[in-house]
Amino acid sequence: MNNAAIADRRNKAIARGVGMVTQVYADKALNAEVWDVEGTRYIDFAAGIAVVNTGHRHPKVMEAVQNQLGRFTHTCHQVLPYENYIHLAERLNTLVPGDFEKRTTFVTTGAEAVENAIKVARAYTGRPAVIAFGGGFHGRTFMGMSLTGKVEPYKKGFGAMMPDVYHVPFPTDVHGISTEDSLAAIAKLFKADLDPARVAAIILEPVQGEGGFYAAPQELMTAVRKLCDEHGIVMIADEVQTGFARTGHHFAMEGYGVAADITTMAKGLAGGLPLAAVTGRAEIMDSANPGGLGGTYGGNPLGIAAAHAVLDVIEEENLCARANELGARLKDRLSKIRETTPQIVDVRGAGFMIAAEFNTADGATPDADFTNRVRLEALKRNLILLTCGVYGNVVRFLAPITIQDDVFQEALDILEDSIAAAKGDA
Repeated sequence: MNNAAIADRRNKAIARGVGMVTQVYADKALNAEVWDVEGTRYIDFAAGIAVVNTGHRHPKVMEAVQNQLGRFTHTCHQVLPYENYIHLAERLNTLVPGDFEKRTTFVTTGAEAVENAIKVARAYTGRPAVIAFGGGFHGRTFMGMSLTGKVEPYKKGFGAMMPDVYHVPFPTDVHGISTEDSLAAIAKLFKADLDPARVAAIILEPVQGEGGFYAAPQELMTAVRKLCDEHGIVMIADEVQTGFARTGHHFAMEGYGVAADITTMAKGLAGGLPLAAVTGRAEIMDSANPGGLGGTYGGNPLGIAAAHAVLDVIEEENLCARANELGARLKDRLSKIRETTPQIVDVRGAGFMIAAEFNTADGATPDADFTNRVRLEALKRNLILLTCGVYGNVVRFLAPITIQDDVFQEALDILEDSIAAAKGDA
């Protein structure tokens, strides 16, 4: 087998709407390294989009899944429940920020977690409207698309979005949008278009993922919490990409000193198995009637077992501290590269959720072409990178937090060479 032959088969078999970042077809992986079907080794700075925070095939995760495989793979928790589902809910109720009694429900994907968070908020408040932020990403279901603040490729061609969803700008200093601008937009929305008494929820990512790795300023998070308290609105933190040690905390909201009423999570929860969760205030989560939440595969036993192991690994290997250490080293290297690379207009991020933003050499205009050249030059050198951002001009770095030091150093050298090549310096 080779990549080109499989790519040809893929084009004939898979729907065009399933996007592809590379044509590297994986054969095996371990920690931060992946080998394709041709035997070529790559360093993985994508981690399945922040999924394998504990690395590919972490031994403890693999052992937990294998042990569960020997017992049962599926019963549907709503039919024949199992104790480790309840135990994981207990652990998340403790870990998710907020000094209040909590409840959890398990689903399969991040988009499904967001959908259920909105359902619960509407059931609790009896209100229909939801406020989200420009640049945010919340999934590809219809409610997820409607909440997402980016048209192409997520909304394009899919017709009318869900009603009663409103967007306001997200603060991004590099694009001249301040916290004051965002709060003024909410105030204007409440004055001109939307009675706050109709708003069920305000949803935001503590750090925007697809939107460009922009962290919500403290002032915004505090103000949103205050607005929600004033108007009886449910505050939802979408931690699908930020969760599970990625930002140097179990959850990014730990760094803000305020708690959301509901937290959605997925990606890093189960080490590569499909598992997502919604955790929130007990009185809010309990507002849905029995049967209103759940799903056939929600809380699959294999995913639950893997998630327990992931939480153990985060604690035992001190991955929150490790994320901060690796992120600091990455930002330091990017800052040095920036000294001779005028295209880098910003280096940012918390923990090991780091981004570099690229503009034209004069700094005036987002430069998606240059950004993509960096990605492609890295790919030539066997380093997998991802881009993001509303303008497509951000490289996001999402290597496993368990990456070995020598592999990490090798990746940084490749990154520097790739940026130099994109400039034409190498």
